[in-house]
Amino acid sequence: MLPLLKQVLDNFNFDVDPALSAEQNTEEVIRSAALLAGAISAEPLPFADLLLITPLQVKMVLHIGKIHGFEITSARAREIVQELGATVAYGMVARQVMRGVAKLALPVIGGLITAPAVYGWTYALGRTCEVYFQRKASGQPFGKPQQTLVAQEARKSSRNILPSASDFSDLARELRRRAEEKASSDVKAAPNASSTTDATDAPVAEKPSRPLN
Repeated sequence: MLPLLKQVLDNFNFDVDPALSAEQNTEEVIRSAALLAGAISAEPLPFADLLLITPLQVKMVLHIGKIHGFEITSARAREIVQELGATVAYGMVARQVMRGVAKLALPVIGGLITAPAVYGWTYALGRTCEVYFQRKASGQPFGKPQQTLVAQEARKSSRNILPSASDFSDLARELRRRAEEKASSDVKAAPNASSTTDATDAPVAEKPSRPLN
């Protein structure tokens, strides 16, 4: 599961296109994060999204903050996800557990059924974070009623740009393929690295080691 997480985050970089406006860059980030989140939920591993989606959403918040001129820490980004996510998700933990149960009952179909919901939820969270940073930049408050309204509108908008089920499953398969390929290459490289170390260490062991500065 960890290689898959690394593969997901490696495919979600911090590049900001100077040719695009802040709104356009933010749209790219939110859609990318939502699609990746949906693909993760399409994985047949029960409860995988509990461990994989949160780090993805934290990185999304870091992106959006950077686009709007805020260099925040990962810890602060996680706090924002928790703060705004409670408003966006309406019982997020319970829903995640139900998704996990669905995958246990229907290993393949269960994930595909929940992918659109996860996409919409992540998209709404991204939009809510965007308004959060916009208001923070202008010194305006962003209370719960406003957060709820933004999240509701975003969820409605997400239905018009919802990817197909095949988009989610295709991306999920590709991420897993790359992760497995990377893990396999790492395993193959390990013995070679070990043998190289042994060969070079043998003659050096006869000499006093040189202190590292």
